[in-house]
Amino acid sequence: MVTIEREDGDRTMGDDGPGARTRPHGSGGELAERFAGGPPLPYEGIWRFTAQAVDASVPQARRAVRELLGRQGVPASDDLVHGLLVIVSELVTNAVKHAALLSPTLAVEVAVGAEWVRVSVEDEHPYRPTALEATSGQTGGRGLLLVREITAEAGGVCDVEHTASGGKVIWAALPLSSCV
Repeated sequence: MVTIEREDGDRTMGDDGPGARTRPHGSGGELAERFAGGPPLPYEGIWRFTAQAVDASVPQARRAVRELLGRQGVPASDDLVHGLLVIVSELVTNAVKHAALLSPTLAVEVAVGAEWVRVSVEDEHPYRPTALEATSGQTGGRGLLLVREITAEAGGVCDVEHTASGGKVIWAALPLSSCV
């Protein structure tokens, strides 16, 4: 069972699979700024879970994120949720395919603010991927390109950042306002 834990320590249960709580990494500053401006909305928070860098983690991560958004009552349209799930699938797949040798576990984080939702996948591999322009004959190499396109279409932003431990976190933040 994947245990997804809120930054303040409240536990919520996710989908079947390996997982454990670790302190959130990456940018959560925007969410912290929102909290400082007043009480958080019921659906705001940061949740994080870890999983093994194996193929089975892709559908587990997708299910856990979908259930978390529903359980928290995040005001996201079906289109936005679908886009977020595709992004999670692509980022976890990339971590499994390209980082597993140096990073046997990966972390998925979901941060929800009053007006946006951010998903990120972190691993310990130092390589910073770039989106490739894939030709029609290629059967792979389009994951990050797809993440960028979904993010841009929703009016969001995405990026890759190095972590303090030498790995990387790839994230996408999408506005909730365009979907409610």
